[in-house]
Amino acid sequence: LLAILGTETSSKYEIKNPLGQRVYFAVEENGCFDRRLCSPLRPFTIRIADNAGREVIRVIRPLRCNSCCFPCFLQQLEVQSPPGTIAGYVVQNWDPFLPKFTIQNESKEDVLKIIGPYATCGCFEDVDFEVKALNEMTTIGKISKYWSGFVNNVFTNTANFGIQVPVDLDVRIKAVMIGACFLIDLMFFENSLDGL
Repeated sequence: LLAILGTETSSKYEIKNPLGQRVYFAVEENGCFDRRLCSPLRPFTIRIADNAGREVIRVIRPLRCNSCCFPCFLQQLEVQSPPGTIAGYVVQNWDPFLPKFTIQNESKEDVLKIIGPYATCGCFEDVDFEVKALNEMTTIGKISKYWSGFVNNVFTNTANFGIQVPVDLDVRIKAVMIGACFLIDLMFFENSLDGL
């Protein structure tokens, strides 16, 4: 519908394991007005359910600013797992050149950092956001937007992402990393012409 009518519909996602098997599916909830007027800045609630349809993670993003000119109102979202119990937060950090985020636990204590590349266009290649320790020196994983071909990137909003983190990372922080992936997608790759 986006390519033909210019109408943005609620996003739907599949979350798969490394073997390509679907383990969760997710649906974005917000109003048509929010999608049309606010597009990549829109507030949303994403409900993530297991294959039996039970909601296991909820990602909540309020309406916030997406500009380095307003460092007091940058992006943030809350991740609940299970719904109603805060697992942690993703908070955008002000930086004039690089996309930077902090992963926080349920007590709003900093746990990890995410640092993206200077250019996120991803022309004919994957785009990696590195997951780092708090000192920003040690890379422990990454969130990647995979290049999915010229036609896919130009004419659709379909995208493939991967999250690589240590196996022993706290399961609640893994849930927050899923939320971070959604935020990165909407902030940097929402428009259909991204990737050109």
